[in-house]
Amino acid sequence: MRPEIAERVDALESTLTTIEKVLDLEELSARVRELEQQASDPSLWDDPDHAQQVTSELSSVQATLRRVRDLRQRLSDLPVMYELAEEEGDASLADEELDSLASSIDSLEVTTMLSGEYDAREAVINIRSGAGGVDAADWAEMLMRMYTRWAEKAGHKVDVYDISYAEEAGIKSATFVVHGEYMYGTLSVEQGAHRLVRISPFDNQGRRQTSFAEVEVLPVVEKTDHIDIPDSDIRVDVYRSSGPGGQSVNTTDSAVRITHLPTGIVVTCQNEKSQIQNKASALNVLQAKLLERKRQEEKAEMDALGAGGNASWGNQMRSYVLHPYQMVKDLRNNYEVSDPSKVLDGDIDGFLEAGIRWRMSQQQES
Repeated sequence: MRPEIAERVDALESTLTTIEKVLDLEELSARVRELEQQASDPSLWDDPDHAQQVTSELSSVQATLRRVRDLRQRLSDLPVMYELAEEEGDASLADEELDSLASSIDSLEVTTMLSGEYDAREAVINIRSGAGGVDAADWAEMLMRMYTRWAEKAGHKVDVYDISYAEEAGIKSATFVVHGEYMYGTLSVEQGAHRLVRISPFDNQGRRQTSFAEVEVLPVVEKTDHIDIPDSDIRVDVYRSSGPGGQSVNTTDSAVRITHLPTGIVVTCQNEKSQIQNKASALNVLQAKLLERKRQEEKAEMDALGAGGNASWGNQMRSYVLHPYQMVKDLRNNYEVSDPSKVLDGDIDGFLEAGIRWRMSQQQES
């Protein structure tokens, strides 16, 4: 192998070895055997919720082991590929495999950084238009499309709970869930204000406009979280769904608005066909908001005692400039790209990885 190739392979070997130590493959294998034993017990499905938890964890751990072992095998095969390439005088396929392998190992390394209490969970995303009038509402809708496109490309299902459409264009707000493991840990780095600079399509004088939208990311609540919401603490209002929809929309008072009286938090859901389904979905989102509120309060108490560092990223976290030049830049870690159209079409993996690495470095410094 060429010296520069050998150096890259050695670096990947070091990174993968570190990942294997962090994941503890022996412990993962032991956990697989334990879960397989539980899954083979005929009485497991007497408790469907527990059975679902066992089978889900088993699938996850098996997938992690397969992923690491596959990367190890590919890395072991790489020197042989380069030997054959030298004989044939064409290293293009080996170079492609090296680049692909490097990308896969980097991605796995980022996953090992998702070790927070709620990181493995699915994510609830709330998007709200901010300053900027109709441009901000349009921007909020563009952001929603960006995240749903990213999820679709990555194979993650998205369920939209609620969309409040603006009068002229765009949306006032939207709430949706991104399903899949580690979605909260992955997408939580997107939280904050997103700023767009462009020539406004809604300004007949073609002036440049700056607009903002706020992104909130919450972990989906599980039964073990024990977020109790007494009936006396909430007010439930029902109303007729609005906006685009199928035949069942706009015909009955199926949309639900829940107000949490002690905190003033308001959650709406109108995507489901029945009032009962909408109420259940709205309660799930309310629980997620209360769980996050509790987590932030506990963290603030720890920080006040000196147990935590400064984890504030500042409200504005990313800038998207379409005019007078083309750029998208993360204002926390300075990661940037010069093709906003790709980013807005869901190509945000680079920003997600940079954000996760930045967060890890902040935690290590604190």
